[in-house]
Amino acid sequence: MKSVILKKEFSGRILDIGGGGEGVIGRVYGAQVTAIDISPEELAEAPGGFEKLVMDAGNMTFPDESFDHVTAFFSFLFIPKADHKQVISEITRVLRPGGTLHIWDCEIASAYPEPFTVELDIDADGVPIHTTYGIVEQDCIQTAKGLIALCAQEKLRLTQKERTGNGFYLRLEKGR
Repeated sequence: MKSVILKKEFSGRILDIGGGGEGVIGRVYGAQVTAIDISPEELAEAPGGFEKLVMDAGNMTFPDESFDHVTAFFSFLFIPKADHKQVISEITRVLRPGGTLHIWDCEIASAYPEPFTVELDIDADGVPIHTTYGIVEQDCIQTAKGLIALCAQEKLRLTQKERTGNGFYLRLEKGR
């Protein structure tokens, strides 16, 4: 089990990649958030109070440099590994110069034939959320190092990295 504490500290517009389901970032930041998810069902499950759009993170329809921050809260584990590079490219495109990308996720060594699951206790700015995320997929190996390398190819600079067990948090900044 992992504990994640989120405090409301971002100002400006926030794009939340994979923001359906629990809608964690939307719960913390409310109307500042535009949450996208490829699954209409996941968006329908998310609480209200923020904008929710069905959209593919690898092919977003937002104008360039639309957001101050982009968040991916345990979302990359659900995005096929072959699409990670394109998603990071799109994130970089819609992020304003000086903007930040925040990734919370897990190292995944294998999710097949046994599923990979992560159980989370989240403090969403004082609101407790308990959830479990899981996948079953053959090609799902994921590392913080791999995501950092993809971000570096897009000129996103790592400014913070934290690890707890196989979980990690990355903060990356787009150059001005």
